[in-house]
Amino acid sequence: METDNVIELKNVAKYYEMGEETVKALDEINIEIKRGDFVAIMGPSGSGKSTGMNLIGSLDLATKGNIYLDGHDIEYLEESELAQIRGKKIGFIFQQFNLIPNLTAKENVMLPMLFQEKDETDREIRAEELLKLVELESRMNHYPNQLSGGQQQRVAIARALANDPEVILADEPTGNLDTHTGEMVMAFLNKLNDEGKTIIIVTHNPELAKEHAKTIYSVRDGKIESVEKKVKGKWTKHR
Repeated sequence: METDNVIELKNVAKYYEMGEETVKALDEINIEIKRGDFVAIMGPSGSGKSTGMNLIGSLDLATKGNIYLDGHDIEYLEESELAQIRGKKIGFIFQQFNLIPNLTAKENVMLPMLFQEKDETDREIRAEELLKLVELESRMNHYPNQLSGGQQQRVAIARALANDPEVILADEPTGNLDTHTGEMVMAFLNKLNDEGKTIIIVTHNPELAKEHAKTIYSVRDGKIESVEKKVKGKWTKHR
């Protein structure tokens, strides 16, 4: 099914049972991620934005509602089929970097391509190209504990790009970085967006969202509080 939306959540809710209590982490939200957009999912701690990230990234299934990835309702996909589509379509950048400690920078970047069954030589060439792109060619054979936080984040970005995904989903991409390194990471995400990648960031920082995103979904208490879009440099509230 061809659609302008690469990801869409329709009336999506995520509930957790805590003893006799039902916690509504997300309560019937609607989100449309259009191809080539730069979207910020923004909200304070406990607002539901991290749960939203897992659902947007097809890392979790909804309690109710529908999640579409490239027009496919993920509820009806086999886990192996979903993993293949997700692996090709979405690159993840996690706040804690999530690098494998006993793998070198190059081996960490090669890993997602292994799951897509790419040839080892191709994996090596691609990983080296990406590490050069993020200016870490001299650190390819270093392990994560031999890298600074900023360098680890750049390895995480290179890994996210390994399968040339259409969508980059970043959780608090500057949260563990100093100001200068954070600005460099955001400049890189902007460059990827200019080249046609769809960028989604999850953040609690309104200044970061306003400076870089084109669409902002503000989440509070599990609901979408507002949707804002930047048109010709000006923000307009859509709801």
